[in-house]
Amino acid sequence: MKLTEIPQRAFEAYIFDCDGTLADTMGLHYEAWQFVLEPHGASLPEDLYYGWGGRPTRQIVEALNEMHGLVMDPDAVIPLKEGHYHDLLPKVQAIESVVSIARSMHGKKPMAVASGGGRQSVHATLDHLGLRHLFDTIVTSEDYNRGKPFPDPYLEAARRLGVSPSDCLVFEDTEIGRQSALAAGMECVLVDSRPRTRTKSV
Repeated sequence: MKLTEIPQRAFEAYIFDCDGTLADTMGLHYEAWQFVLEPHGASLPEDLYYGWGGRPTRQIVEALNEMHGLVMDPDAVIPLKEGHYHDLLPKVQAIESVVSIARSMHGKKPMAVASGGGRQSVHATLDHLGLRHLFDTIVTSEDYNRGKPFPDPYLEAARRLGVSPSDCLVFEDTEIGRQSALAAGMECVLVDSRPRTRTKSV
């Protein structure tokens, strides 16, 4: 796993994305989206899916409706998609190069997770990996109005930690997430987001 260069200056807080940054879940979420789309005779190109990395789940449903001319109800689709993802949780592995950084900072600096995923999914992932206790707060899509690339998720995390955004270092695996962090006035380390967990062919 490759990381862009980590700034050498001291930071007052560290904020991590979850999917694709702390946890190798992106391929499993992709499989869950394909599961949702299959009854509609639709699919999601893998390259497009990874390009959408960091988007809140509701926005993805809306984009899929527009792309395929569907009228899927996000309030029905999201639990279906998340339920299938939860069935795949035993396959989730930690991204150790990032998790090791979080572990090394635990108890030394305030830390948060800021994710575009829903609370249930993010908490389940972190619990499966035994990581939730590392973080002082967890920000999910229910906690802000505008998702990444807007700065809202990261600003909310900084607010909860009581730290100035300029004193926060973010770890992200998507360009959308990086834009969100930079818009919040934070520095960002980009994690190599190429697929690692392979999914079944669909």
